[in-house]
Amino acid sequence: MVTGDDTLVQISGPSVDSVQVRLNGEAPKQFPRWGTETGNVMSRIEGLKAGRNTLDVEAEGQTTRIELMNHPRTGPVFSGRHQTPFFCETEQAGLGSPLDDHCSVETQVDYYYKSTKAPTEEEVANRRRAIPIGYKVLDPSGPGRPADLARTTTTTGQTVDYIVRRETGTINRGIYQIAFLHEPGSALPQPGLRSDGWNGRLVYRFGGGCRAGYRQGRLNSALQERSLSNGYAVAASSLNVFGNSCDDVVSAETLMMVKEHFIESFGVPVHTIGTGGSGGSMQQHLIAQNYPGLLDGITPTGSYPDIVTLLPSVTDCSLLASAFARNKLKWSEEQKTAVSGFATWGTCESWIRSNYSPGWIQPKTCASTVPSDEVYDSELNPDGVRCGLHDNQRNVYGRDPDSGLTRRTLDNVGVQYGLAAFNAGEISAEQFLELNENIGGYDADGNITSSRSVADPQALSTAYRTGRVNSGEGSLGSIPIIDARRYVDRKGNIHDRIRTFVTEARLARANGDSDNRVILTNHGTDVDPIQLMDQWLNNLEKDNEEGTIREKVIRDKPTGLENACWTPDSEMIVETGKDSGRCSELYKAHGDPRIVAGAPLTNDVLKCALKPVDSTEYKQPLSKAQLDRLRAIFLNGVCDYRRPGVGQQSIEGTWLDY
Repeated sequence: MVTGDDTLVQISGPSVDSVQVRLNGEAPKQFPRWGTETGNVMSRIEGLKAGRNTLDVEAEGQTTRIELMNHPRTGPVFSGRHQTPFFCETEQAGLGSPLDDHCSVETQVDYYYKSTKAPTEEEVANRRRAIPIGYKVLDPSGPGRPADLARTTTTTGQTVDYIVRRETGTINRGIYQIAFLHEPGSALPQPGLRSDGWNGRLVYRFGGGCRAGYRQGRLNSALQERSLSNGYAVAASSLNVFGNSCDDVVSAETLMMVKEHFIESFGVPVHTIGTGGSGGSMQQHLIAQNYPGLLDGITPTGSYPDIVTLLPSVTDCSLLASAFARNKLKWSEEQKTAVSGFATWGTCESWIRSNYSPGWIQPKTCASTVPSDEVYDSELNPDGVRCGLHDNQRNVYGRDPDSGLTRRTLDNVGVQYGLAAFNAGEISAEQFLELNENIGGYDADGNITSSRSVADPQALSTAYRTGRVNSGEGSLGSIPIIDARRYVDRKGNIHDRIRTFVTEARLARANGDSDNRVILTNHGTDVDPIQLMDQWLNNLEKDNEEGTIREKVIRDKPTGLENACWTPDSEMIVETGKDSGRCSELYKAHGDPRIVAGAPLTNDVLKCALKPVDSTEYKQPLSKAQLDRLRAIFLNGVCDYRRPGVGQQSIEGTWLDY
């Protein structure tokens, strides 16, 4: 799969100087060659036609052929039909009016420099602008160099002027940026030839949030001081921001296309490191699992495993709040917290206040970029844009033929809300019963109903089979992972620490352990996960000993890189356990509504298998009348979390297309 009518090819052999190349039977339009080493050349082949192409390389009477499937620069490649309608935001990004319906613009190149002067009050006040504090615009054709131009030393030991080249354009309908240190007027890096400012590594940024798409979105800037000052190239795209479009397949495709453009223009990175928090962490996990080779190592922060298995516990918050408001019995804050599983009931309130709960499943929760007259309304515009998260991935889940709606994975049939809180004596039997009588579920438009939510069976199978659920499979168990987290559980922040251990449990189940992953909690500012990952990948590249990739990844961790936390006094504590030791005392990992209801730590059962109500499984006394009432609530049984979920299965494979 290649895009944009060109591709970079490496040709290896004893007679590369006399090699003959034919594209679709003819000499390519351009055939520039870069020598990389004896017996190898690189060439950018241009003039590919849309669709299937053949590339023949002939030397010493032998011919080798490969087929290239060329896709447009505007996409798509493997994500399926483009989402429509789609609203451009090039003007808001300062790139002018779009040139076509794919939101394309002319590529722009700008230069910035790091100033040695402290930022002014005006610069601090305008910190939300596209240029980060401390950077200033540089006119590359201007006389001389600014007096306040800083210098920096890269990880390869090169000391250079701190001048950044930033390229901005559009690929796959998203706005992308590529930035790296570069002296204006000097040769740019190219395949087989690096410049002094670039250390040969690429850092790819993934943005947070999670909303339905239908828009180009705003970009996470590539002007990332810490990485750039160390010589890393930085790349990003607006379609790698989950707050613009919460679709990991489109994110993977966009990463592939932007990285391809980078390689064709500047050369193959020694390795590519993923970075980003929250929704950005989900993208890294799922791309590593489902599209191996795009990322060599990942550094998620404030991490979650994926959006599909996070969705049930988040939308549970609104169900719980509604039930508490309607229940006749009084509920204390402590009891609400116990049922929610979080460190504080304030976490559920945060999910609700941000309208992630239940906004993620409501079709009207569209970005302001989507005109209001385009948005779905059950009466006024029933055929309008639906912005639920399942609707956003319609290419993956498909439509129900009867309703015409996108198939949905949401389900809470058999879930015993507050089970662990009841067994621990934190809520009464009457509270436990009343809560489960009143909990309800969601209809197709995300409205709370008295009936519980029922998942579409095909959607369940699809979510597991295609890798929308982070199962720890694919290549996720055989690449280096550094999970870095600030502890914010007690503040009611939604980025709760339990998610780190949910992912750990899935990796361990799939691979026997999670030793390819390091967990850093409340690490100091002097700890840079990018540089640690760089060292890890460098070690891995030099490892010529026998062993599988996974075995090498585990043994090639840099010295001193271990699971650890830092105290408020900056003391480092090396510790691995979730529930024991000083780290767990300082930074306790809690749970969520489904874990309180009995779900395992892997927390990846979207719809549970059922079993009859068994009185012996309740630690607090229940009268015969209360047991009869419980059986009436759960006529078909309660969740049996000892069994796999309905439709739960291994991923079908990697590099799936839709």
